[in-house]
Amino acid sequence: MTKQQKQKRITILDVARDADVSFAAVSKVVRNAYGVSDALRTKVNASIEKLGYTPNTAARAMRGRTFVIGVIFPDMRNPFFADILAGISAALERTSYQSVQGIARHSTEASLIQSMIDMQMDGLILVGSTASADFLSTIGQKKPLVAIGHHLPDIKGFDTVNNDDEISGRLVVGHLVAQGYRKILMLSLDTENGTVIERREAGYRAEMENAGLHDEIRVVRVSQSLREIQVAAKAILGSPDRPDAIFCWTDFVALEVISVAQNAGLAIPSDLAIVGHDNTIYCDFRQNSLTSIDQSGEQLGLQAARLLIERIEGRQKTEHFTVHPRLVGRRSSAVASKSHE
Repeated sequence: MTKQQKQKRITILDVARDADVSFAAVSKVVRNAYGVSDALRTKVNASIEKLGYTPNTAARAMRGRTFVIGVIFPDMRNPFFADILAGISAALERTSYQSVQGIARHSTEASLIQSMIDMQMDGLILVGSTASADFLSTIGQKKPLVAIGHHLPDIKGFDTVNNDDEISGRLVVGHLVAQGYRKILMLSLDTENGTVIERREAGYRAEMENAGLHDEIRVVRVSQSLREIQVAAKAILGSPDRPDAIFCWTDFVALEVISVAQNAGLAIPSDLAIVGHDNTIYCDFRQNSLTSIDQSGEQLGLQAARLLIERIEGRQKTEHFTVHPRLVGRRSSAVASKSHE
């Protein structure tokens, strides 16, 4: 053993003595607890760096804290989820917490959640969960929990972070009507227990009614399977009563509809307007130029991580955070030709 290896391991008490502060003060800085002043944080971090102090993860787990949170996504093909993860990661950068990600569909979500609980993760963020409110409440009693994309304003026991999805639907229809489109179809998601779907479809229907287009309301639901999206798009575009505009559930769906439409010889937007949702990076590509709803995935992730850490640190009161969407207009929904009006 080298002399350096024989030296005792630096502890939190050593850091406290070097910084001339209390054990509790160092603990708060290490945990990135709320209420720590910048001066104290700077002082303690200087001693941590000077002494080479590294928190012992195993010891922290024995004391009931691992500083690891679990994040569960339903899918990673949608680039919007990468935006959410970027927000979560940004929020955790100044903390001692790290995230571990998992992917689970409706049928496997419960088992993955239980696995993360068994691994003693300090809390969970569920993205786009279709689990029931009762199930999530039960999980929230076991572990701090935040659900992104789960509209449950009266629920207790866990926090939620949502886009105002009803406004999203209204914004899209209002925009398309203003551009001269009337036969506006919504290509929605076919899944169980989808509160986001319900709100977004409700916004679409309400604004269609408001525009006097009750008879033009059409909602087609499809899974996120690429093959099923293609089949649905071909059927819609090949029908005698083809819409002149399609509001797609996500940009992922919208980009595939654009591809199917162009392969069918339709021009975007002169023959067909298309609007997506999520305002992902691909919307700005010149060949797409996709109009989309921006619900700020990074902001959703930032707020979810903030709320989860507050829960872990002891907050009991339930909080629900809502992001207000905005429509970003691009070429795919330019002013309709006279034949559409």
